[in-house]
Amino acid sequence: MTRTTRRTHRAGRTGRTLRVAGAGAAALLALSACSSSDDDSSTGSDSPASGSSSGKLSGTVTVFAAASLKESFTTLGKEFEKEHPGTKVTFSFGGSDSLAAGITGGAPADVFASASPRTMEIVTDAGDASGTPATFVRNQLQIATLPGNPDKIASLKDLTRSSLKVVLCDKEVPCGAAAQKALGAGKLKLTPVSYEQDVKAALTKVELKEADAAVVYKTDVHAAGDKVEGVEFPESADAINDYPIVQLKNAQNTGAAKAFIALAQSADGQKVLTGAGFLKP
Repeated sequence: MTRTTRRTHRAGRTGRTLRVAGAGAAALLALSACSSSDDDSSTGSDSPASGSSSGKLSGTVTVFAAASLKESFTTLGKEFEKEHPGTKVTFSFGGSDSLAAGITGGAPADVFASASPRTMEIVTDAGDASGTPATFVRNQLQIATLPGNPDKIASLKDLTRSSLKVVLCDKEVPCGAAAQKALGAGKLKLTPVSYEQDVKAALTKVELKEADAAVVYKTDVHAAGDKVEGVEFPESADAINDYPIVQLKNAQNTGAAKAFIALAQSADGQKVLTGAGFLKP
């Protein structure tokens, strides 16, 4: 074989080697792209916020809400689960200040609905809210008396009678703070037989006939049905509470959290809330 022939032969082998290497690299790139696509699809389907690659909601959404929202939010929770099959709404109801303390202490929750801006500030000031809270309803106070109003209570001033056993919410919770504001507007002093941890506890005292009257929300009188009787008083107009709602920073199910808040603010949600006695924002 001549020197020229050997150079030609080596060049041919080099060309074939480069072609084979190029084909192999192309195959590896194609395989890598396929693998990356599969991984992205899998991540999307497992995300608790999206539920699936199509954006369908799934999983549990945990809502911390003021005690006065119990009946209406329970109804909204059922509607939410019906609208989004595969989801579950769990609630923790109680005094807004206790719930706020739980959130800032690390309690896992996706949404917080408070009975006052002041208690919402506990959460926002701690940096535990995602976004700006929005007022979605308001609530007004009412006097709850025994059925038939046997003590003939007709005004907030009547509650100052020494013969009556009156219950108020604790001053630290929104219903208690509102009651103090209403009493201040009427320039009245009232010493209750007890201060209760939330509005439901105060109302229960009347339902069980352990108290003659309690200052609670109109929504709670409505929810109690014929177990109590409601008495309106003008000073309540000076103590109307705004109810803010917000998604929490450490929410585990952000998609469902946003959707639940949207439901509470929607026309359908507002219909349920106003039907329970809440005022529009």
